[in-house]
Amino acid sequence: MKREVKDMIMIIIGSFVFAIGVNYFAIPNRLSEGGVIGITIVTYYLFEWSPGIVNFVLNTLLVAVGYKFFNKRVIVYTVAAIISSSLFLHFTVDWGKEISDPLLAALFAGLAVGFGLGLIFRSGGTSGGSAILARLGNQFFGWTIGKGMLVIDIAVIVGSAFIIGQEKAMYTLISVYVGAKVIDVVVEGANERTAVMIISSYPDQVLDAVTNQMARGITVLEGKGGYTGSQREVLYLVINKHEIVPFRKIILNIDPNAYVTVHGVQEIFRKGYKGR
Repeated sequence: MKREVKDMIMIIIGSFVFAIGVNYFAIPNRLSEGGVIGITIVTYYLFEWSPGIVNFVLNTLLVAVGYKFFNKRVIVYTVAAIISSSLFLHFTVDWGKEISDPLLAALFAGLAVGFGLGLIFRSGGTSGGSAILARLGNQFFGWTIGKGMLVIDIAVIVGSAFIIGQEKAMYTLISVYVGAKVIDVVVEGANERTAVMIISSYPDQVLDAVTNQMARGITVLEGKGGYTGSQREVLYLVINKHEIVPFRKIILNIDPNAYVTVHGVQEIFRKGYKGR
């Protein structure tokens, strides 16, 4: 029960921040957004329809279409996000004022919208609309949520350029790109994880040094040279990106000729794992 209450609070906070990004930064500066909210903003420019009401109607229709692809919990959280974001969009519509620098407006719109949506996604829900399609892209194609939304958003922004103009559409692209990056940071965590594989002539020394100096566990794999056929121990570990520099110093001090590969890790599935 504590988790559900915490998730709902995060969804409400995220919905409010999302609405601020739209009504305080995007609309007063005649910027758009991607996905359903982009369509909502364009209808506001054309007909002055309430963004909250249009957002609620369009997202409800999409949830009705895509509900079968999600479990009950996600649907409940998504409905909560749609209701709260629509209410905040409706009641904050006149809060913002035009900013003299459109680039600054685009950056802050992206930060606010991305952070708000990131909180909603991190809690296990979606904001509906393109978020539902992005979730499907994550489920079936392995896209990050930010990447999926970016592809969908660009398509909507290209269409909205006929309403807001080419220059504002380009600023909107900057806003959406920033928002997509912020979503990934919030959802996946600020500490980007990196996998490292080491082939060294001194595996025991490397193992001891990393374990003692960095407090990281290492997996020892049995390897075999494809050309020489010699048996070698291969060391594998996952660290945070900011730990690469001290890790490199440890390796160079022990074995300057070690063969080391480094690559990003999308996600880690292990109960109890926590990156420092």
